[in-house]
Parts: sequence; C-alpha cells; structure tokens
Amino acid sequence: MQNITFEYPAWFLILCALAGLAVALLLYYRERTFKDQPRSLVWGMGLLRWLGYSLLAALLLSPLLRYLQTDQQEPVVVMAQDVSESVGMETDTIGYAAQWAALKARLSEKYQVVDYTFGAKVNPEGDLRFTDKKTNLDAVLTEISDVYGSQNLGAVILATDGIYNEGTNPAYRNLQIKAPVYTIGLGDTTQRRDLLIRRVFHNKIAYLDDRFSIQIDVSARNAAASNTRLTVSRVGEGSGAPLHTETIVIDRNDFFTTREVILDADRSGVQRYRISVSTIGEEVSTANNRRDIFVDVLDARQKILLLANAPHPDLTALRQALATGKNNEVEIDYASKFTGKFSDYDLVVLHQLPSVRQAISSTLDQLQRSRIPTLFILGEGAPARAVSSAQDLLNFTGTAGAKGNDVSARAVPGFNLFTLSEDLLQSLPKFPPLTAPFGEFVVGPGASTVLKQRIGRVDTDYPLIVVGESRGVRTGVIAGSGLWQWRLFDFLEYGKHEHFDELISQLSQYLTVQEDKRRFRVSLPENIFDENEAVQLDAELYNSNYELINDPEATVLITGPEGREYPFAFTRTTNAYTLNAGTLPVGNYRFQATTNTGNENLTFDGRFSVQAVELERYVLEADHGLLRQLSDRYGGELLFPADLETLPTRLETSGTVKPVRFETINTRSVVHLKWIFFVLLTLFAGEWFMRRYFGGY
Repeated sequence: MQNITFEYPAWFLILCALAGLAVALLLYYRERTFKDQPRSLVWGMGLLRWLGYSLLAALLLSPLLRYLQTDQQEPVVVMAQDVSESVGMETDTIGYAAQWAALKARLSEKYQVVDYTFGAKVNPEGDLRFTDKKTNLDAVLTEISDVYGSQNLGAVILATDGIYNEGTNPAYRNLQIKAPVYTIGLGDTTQRRDLLIRRVFHNKIAYLDDRFSIQIDVSARNAAASNTRLTVSRVGEGSGAPLHTETIVIDRNDFFTTREVILDADRSGVQRYRISVSTIGEEVSTANNRRDIFVDVLDARQKILLLANAPHPDLTALRQALATGKNNEVEIDYASKFTGKFSDYDLVVLHQLPSVRQAISSTLDQLQRSRIPTLFILGEGAPARAVSSAQDLLNFTGTAGAKGNDVSARAVPGFNLFTLSEDLLQSLPKFPPLTAPFGEFVVGPGASTVLKQRIGRVDTDYPLIVVGESRGVRTGVIAGSGLWQWRLFDFLEYGKHEHFDELISQLSQYLTVQEDKRRFRVSLPENIFDENEAVQLDAELYNSNYELINDPEATVLITGPEGREYPFAFTRTTNAYTLNAGTLPVGNYRFQATTNTGNENLTFDGRFSVQAVELERYVLEADHGLLRQLSDRYGGELLFPADLETLPTRLETSGTVKPVRFETINTRSVVHLKWIFFVLLTLFAGEWFMRRYFGGY
C-alpha cells in the first residue's frame, strides 16, 4: 500500500497547475509559427508544456512516497546431539545416527535446520562419533540462547543422556530460549551393580622428599556384602610393588566412602600413579575401577652454607629463619675449618667475612669461579679494602678494627626487586639496632638498596642492606651484625618470628633465583596435558647479543611410552617458534629440541605427561529427570529415540514453528524515483520534437 504526502498543504498543487498553465499560455496563446498547422497540434504542444512545468512545480513541494514493506523470517529449528562417550557406550550408535539424519532431512524440507554436536566443546555440524571425553550441557544451551535468542526460534531438539561433568546445571540458568525444548532421552536410567572410583583429589605439584595426600572417593551400587581391595601404585619407569593397599568392606547397596593415602615424593619429575579397586563381579563396567593421576614432583631443594669467621648468635638465628623453607638444607661451618666444595651449594652466607685475620681471598675466588650467589654480613671491624674488593655493590671506606656504629633500619620507597609486606616495613624501625662498621658507604651502580641506616635519630643515606648482580652473580650485603636481636625482639614483641623470617626468606629467594641464560629454550604452558588436549610447545632462540631470532629451522623429537618417537618441526612466528603437536596417547614423554645457528648446535631437553580423561566412564546412569525438568520449563516434551519419527508431526501440531512477518512503513522522496525523470524527459522531449518537426526551431 502506497500513498503520497507533501510537506506543504495539498492545495498548493492548484498553484503548481496554474503556474504550468501560465507558462503554456505565455508560449502558445498568441503563437503564429504554426498558423498553417492544425490547431490541435498547438493544443497538444501546449498540453505537454503545461504537464511538464506543473510536474516540476509539484516536485518543488518535496512530495514523499510512503509505502508498507513486509518481510518474512522463516522459523529455525536447532538440533543438538550429545556425542560424549557415555552416550556411545549405552546406545546403538549406527542405528541411532541413521534416525537422527532422517529426522534432520524431514525437518529441512519445511524449516531452516541448524545442527550442533556437543561434548567437551560445541561444534556446528559436527560428526556423530560419540568419543568426547567430557560433557558440557550448559555450554550448548548457552550457545543456542546467545545466537538464536533474538531470532525466530521455532524449537530446540536436545538429544542427550542428561549426564554432564563440566559447566553448571542448565536447569537453574536463566537462558533466553523462547521456544519449546524437546529433549530426547538417551542412555539407561537403571541402577545396576557397579563399583567405581568416583573422584580423586590430589595436589598437582609436590616437592622432592616431601609427603603429599591423595583423597579417594569410592562408591558402589547394589553391591552389599562385598569386599574390594584399594591399591595405589606407581606407573612407568622403575615402577615396583604397590605403594599402598587396603581392604574396603561394602556393607550396603548405596555405598560411599572416602579414603586418604599419604605418599612420599621420593622421585623428581612427573610421576604417574594408578588408583584401582578390585572387581566385585557382574559389574556394568570395570573401566571406572581404575584412575590414573599425575603429580609433578619438583626438586626445589636449596643447600645453603653459613660460613662464619667465628661462632656467633647470628648463625643460629639465620639457620632457624632459613629452615622455615621446607626445601632448604642449611649447614654451618667456619672459614678456618671448611673443606667442602662451594659448587655443592646454592647460596653461601659469609658472616663477618672477610675479616682482619681471615681475608679468605681463595674462598672468594672459588665462589666467583663457581658463580655461587653470596650474602655478605659485615662485622664491626670489617677491613674496608677487602670488603670493597670482594664485591662491587657496596664501596666501604673505614678503619679496620674500629668500634662500630649502632644503626637501625628504615625502608626505602620504590624498592621493587622483591616484595616486603607492609606489616614488616612498619615493624622494622622498632627493631633493636645492629652493629655496623664505622666508616662511609657508597652504593655501586648495579646495586639496589633494600634498607637504609638510621644512626640514633638521624636518617642517613648509608645503605644497610643492598642486593644486585656483582660480576654477573646475584649478591647481597648486610652492613651490620647482631641479627639475632631482631629475631628475639620479633618474638618478644609479636609472639612469633614471622617478620624476621620473611626478611631473610625474601633475601635468600632473590639471591638463589637463577636466570635462564640458555640461548635456545622451549617452554610448555603446563607439564601435564589431558588426553583430549593438544600438546603445545613454544621455543625461543637468541643470538650472541641475546636478541630474538628465528632464521634457523628448529625441530623437536618427542619420545613417548615404549620408545615411540614423534618428530616435528617448529613453525616460525614473528620472532620465535611454536608447535601444536596435537593430542598424544596417555603416558610420560620426554623431548629434545634442536637447532643450528650456523656455527653451533643448540639443544633443549624437557619432559611432560599426558593424563587420561575418563569422566564419562564414572557415571553411566542417564539423568532423564534433568531432561524432563528442562522440557517442562521451556514448554517442550521429554521424548525417546523411538519417538523421533513422530517429532515433525508434533512440531506442526504445536503451532510454534511458524514464520514471523514484519511490516515496516518506509518513506522516500518522490524526486528519487527514476520514473519521474523519464516522465519529464518524455514530456519535454515530445514537445521539442513536435516543434522541431513542424518548423518551430
């Protein structure tokens, strides 16, 4: 339906007609050129001139054409099929897949059909393979809500067994699905005889020589008066006898128990442990009687040597503070008697060394050659020249053997090499003074000041604690002794040693962290991958100036269980390398990455593990109650595979799957209509032709 409106009153059209008539009369009323022609010719040309000018004048009134536009949106039917393992184990997948395809073909004849498969992920038009290791029912409904919530969604057909092991319960989600949800109940809801390891809780990381806990939930159904044996053993290289065994008595049909097992982390690396329960006979599935877990055992032990000039209370205070780190092994020895190897230690604390009587020049040379991080604690009679030559973080000038100063600590704003708690920084000024050597202190160019000295009530710029790199090795200097007083005061004032222990712990952690200086490095986002997760490796190559390059080709050889090898070549990124090795079988793996820069071969060795994902095997009873709840909430029905043939009829009978029409009123200027131009062209061209043909020009 169309009509024309004007921005001016409609009676203005009369003026337009009169204006056109005036022009026509002016030209043809006393026209003598065509006196020999029939009078009708003059009237015809005048009529054309009148119509043309009247139409032009009418267009000046800005006429608008209003019309009604009707659009039709066809209904969408979404079909979502669960392709997880739990469905495949309880369904005749070949026959069912044929039924599902036939239903899709029938619905496609009348409706726009969108097909999804879901399990661990939601995939449009995925294959019906029923191999996914996880089920996220909420994800597929959220996808449908987000994509089709504002469209003409006619119906949702959701085929699943109702078992989900990822995501939230969709029955409690407020989804924007404004269409009936027809659920197809797959699987078997029968409670059958079964024994299973329902859940296992454990730390993913443990430390060497430490102990860790495994919490095991064991469940059984319809198995009263049975016994099973719980076994925990190590799997892989060097596996031996079971690490833990115990008997579990099943005393009721609906049985559940939790057992805790404590194991020793006696081997470093990723360790694979198998938790299993012996079968009880006539079980619906024995695949859920076993579960493998992986624990990354880190060798994070730190050997720390407290090398002293002489016995001192500071040594005990430092040892107790450092020993709070579970993986710190602390030894105390004296410079005059030490015969060990400095290369065996991760940190050496030199207490009141060098001294007047013991310059320890050979010790300092060994530490420098072995590149061992060192913490200097200066005594009040420290020899200035020996201290300054031993490191370049702190330049000290003073008189050897002179009486020291009593100095307190004050925090340095802006220090950021490591973090000290606000509570510690506020407590430090209250601590008793240390005894610092008498003299002047100048901070070296590569040093960062942690604390400064306060002498009496005067805040000085003399450093009390400095850290940094000295000759390529992380080094620290505490310009004072008497630390035992700090630890004692901490306990007397606050009832604990946390402030002092935090300070010493942060210092030792900073000094013992070693930067990776290797020019070719490979990193993994995690050490343990799921079996349905792609193994990703990233590599970086540095030239002699430690600039990232990726010109040479980089390869990696991954060796898995039973010695099977997987060779790959890295893909270059902007300035590094990456590799997606895809999914790998369950087991422990080691890899060696290699590259050649042109004049040397560089390698990098590493390890990772792939763990099984067997969530779909632990709960086999379908949850049709959840499906019925979803259908009732959205106005659909719970159906079963036998009802698939009747589903198109149900949709048609329900009347919800129908097209939606939208009517829109549009307005456009008549001037923009092309046919107006051709009408004007015809009127004026016709008049011009007649005048020219009959001699008017």
